[in-house]
Parts: sequence; C-alpha cells; structure tokens
Amino acid sequence: MKFSYKILLCSIMIMAAAFGIGGYFFVNYVFETSMEREIGQAMDESSILQFAFETAALNIPSKYAVLQDSTIEEIGLNLENSGERRLLRISDENRETLYASEGFVEETELLSSTTAQTKVYQVIPLNEHYYIQTGTVINAMDRILYLETMKDVTEVFAERAQGFSVYRRLTLIMLISCSVAMFFISSWLTRPIRLLTRATRKMTEGDYGYRAEQISQDEMGQLTIDFNRMAEALEENIHQLENEVRAREDFIAAFSHELKTPLTAIIGYADLLRSRKLDEEKHFLSSNYIYTEGKRLETMSLRLLDIIVTKRYEIETQNFGVEVLFDYLHDMFAEKDDIRLTCSYQEGRVRAEINLLKTVLLNLVDNACKASEPGAIVEVYGERREQGYLFAVKDYGTGIPEEECKKITEAFYMVDKSRSRSKNGAGLGLALCTEILKLHGSELQIESTLGEGSCFSFLLPYEEVMDSEQKADH
Repeated sequence: MKFSYKILLCSIMIMAAAFGIGGYFFVNYVFETSMEREIGQAMDESSILQFAFETAALNIPSKYAVLQDSTIEEIGLNLENSGERRLLRISDENRETLYASEGFVEETELLSSTTAQTKVYQVIPLNEHYYIQTGTVINAMDRILYLETMKDVTEVFAERAQGFSVYRRLTLIMLISCSVAMFFISSWLTRPIRLLTRATRKMTEGDYGYRAEQISQDEMGQLTIDFNRMAEALEENIHQLENEVRAREDFIAAFSHELKTPLTAIIGYADLLRSRKLDEEKHFLSSNYIYTEGKRLETMSLRLLDIIVTKRYEIETQNFGVEVLFDYLHDMFAEKDDIRLTCSYQEGRVRAEINLLKTVLLNLVDNACKASEPGAIVEVYGERREQGYLFAVKDYGTGIPEEECKKITEAFYMVDKSRSRSKNGAGLGLALCTEILKLHGSELQIESTLGEGSCFSFLLPYEEVMDSEQKADH
C-alpha cells in the first residue's frame, strides 16, 4: 500500500473515531440535560399536585372525621382534568389503588419504595412511549396516601434518536469531505517521497546525474538536499572507480605492450645464438641486445615494485637540512660527462622521509638528462616559500606538448617512446614520484614549452615541528 494511502486511511480512521465518540457524548449530553430538566419538572409537578390535593381535602366539608375513599376519587378526578392532561394514581395506606387514570402503569415497584421522607422517580417504557413516574406521600385528614404521577417524555427520547441519526449523516458527509481533502493533502505531503523514489529509480537505471527536485523547506526538503549531496558523492565515487578501472585496464595493456617488445627481442636473439654459429661481432651484438632488453625489464620490474610498495608505505619522517639532498645529487652526477648539473638552493630544513625524497629528485634529474642533448645544462634549485620549501629540476631539452603534460605521470606513458627505450626507460619514474609526493602531502607541477625545455617542481609543506630557527627566517 502506498504511503499516501496509509496516511489517508489512518486519517479517516482517526476522524471516524473522533466524530463517532464526540457525537455520542454530545448527543448524550443534550439528552441527559433534557432529561434532568424533565425530571425536575415532573418532581415539581408532583409537589404541586401534592399541595393541591391537601388543599382540596381541607376545603371539603367535614362530615366525616376521616377522608373518605369517594372523596379521594373525586379529588383525583379533578386533579387529572385540571390544566394539561396528566396521569396519576392515588393509593391508600395499604398501597391499594383508590384512583388511577386510564392507561396508568400497573407495576407497583416505585410505590413500594415510596416513604414519607423521600420523593422517588423512575423512567419507564410503555407501549413505545417513555414516562417519568414519580411517587410522593400525602398526609390528609389523618390519612396517609400515596400519589404517583406519569409524565410523557417520549419526545426527549425521540430527539435523542433523531440527534444520533442526524449526527450519523453529518459524520458521513464530513468523513467524505475530509477524505477528499486528506487525499490531496497526503498526495502533496508525500510528493517529495515520490520525487526521491523517482530519483533512486533513475540512479538504479544508471543515470547518476539525476537529482531529486526540492519543493519544500521543511524536513522533507532537508532530506532532499541530503539525498542530492549523497547522490553527488556517489556519482563522484562511481566516476572515480570507473577511472580507476579504466586506468587499471590501460596499465595492464601498457604493461603487456612494454613486455612484448623486449621479450620478443630476447627470445629472437637467444634463438639466433642457439641455432646458428655466429661470428664474434654478431655474437656480441646479439648478446648485447639480450643484455640491454633484460636490463630494461629489470628496471621496469623494480620501478613497478617501488610503486606498489610506496602505495602501501607508512613513512617515518625526520627533520633535516636541504643541503643533504643537493649534495647527494651533485655526487651522483658529478662524474657524468654527457650532462652538466648545476645546484643552487637557499638554506632551510624540511620534514620528510629522506630516502624517498632522494628517489624523487633522482628520477626528475634522470628524466631531465634523457630529455636533453649531450653536454646540456640541467638546473636543480631550492627556494624557501611561505607555504613550504620548493624543489625544482629544469632542463633545456625537447620539451613536452601541452596536451601530454597531464598524461606523463601515468604508468608506462612516454612522450618519445623510441628515445626512452634507447635510454633504458620504462615510463614509470614519474608515476613513482607522484606516489611518493602524495605521501608527503605534495604534488608534482609541470611547466613545459615544446622545443625549449621543461621544469618539474614540487612544494614540500612545512611542519609544526620545524626548528624555531627556520620559522624566524620567515
């Protein structure tokens, strides 16, 4: 059952119960009020008849010392016929009937409970009519008599029945009217839920960009806002997962392609050495091809292992001066004749894992050397900045096309594949650098102009544990 129908059904049940109980108590209250008024009038009329009987008895000539039965009948007849039509009964001391109006009830239960100190009444049904029967004691000329009256109150009961009938019809009309109104109200109240349901169905079908419409500012409106935020986060996560899956597939394809070329060369030259007797020069060239491609496979496997380990690495940082890094690079490339490495830096201290940072700088310098002509200058410099310490490696080589700057940090991506392979490259150095810098809260920045050279830099953020000496410099 729909939620709007549940709201409608519950509302109808509550309204029906409220109208029914309220109507019952209201009509019954009116009825009881009318009955109390009629009972009061009946008791007052009984008192008036009692007084009238005693007065009439006193006005009769005293022939006898005791009031005669015939006189009592005469007075009862006069009282019955005086004014509006009324029913009465007069009984003697033994509760034997002396006078009774035609149609007076024959039961004597009330009469038996009537005493001199009390006036009693009861409501009795008789021939589809309702009466208030009263009883009182009359003391007239040394005789104790019992006077009973009957007042017709059928109209009060008829009004109660009519009230219930009218209220039932009114309740039915009100229920129908309120049900129609509640149907539209419940539909309006549950519209945000329907919109959210439609949004979830769209997202289930793959439309992750679909958003639920916000139509109110209440709790349902806030729920819609939270749902849309959740949908945005979900869409972002799905796109991220899709990109990761795509990147993984591209990685596997690139890895397979990179393995194919050296393995083909190794197998081919190994088969040549095995199946033929070659002269010394061809034997050396074949062996050299096998050695070169084997070294490239070794470099590739080591770089892949470094990337995998780095992604799972929990670094332990230490505070050290930057001169350690620049001295290390100078020592590594000092004896190379095909490149001129220059180092310039401002003194400072950083907090990092020193060996990983050496790996980053070593890869950046190595890439700069591969992109430069023999004898070219490669600059390495460091500067203190407000946010951190900047490391940069600049070359004046071939440069990188603008559209490829965003791709070169991907595994196995090489701008010039033939040049990279000839220098034992695998396209994994910058991917490794990117992972290491992520561990240090930094990222690689690339500036390059085709034919003029490139600059690779990263900013290592300062830590609160830096020496007060360096903080004073800033």
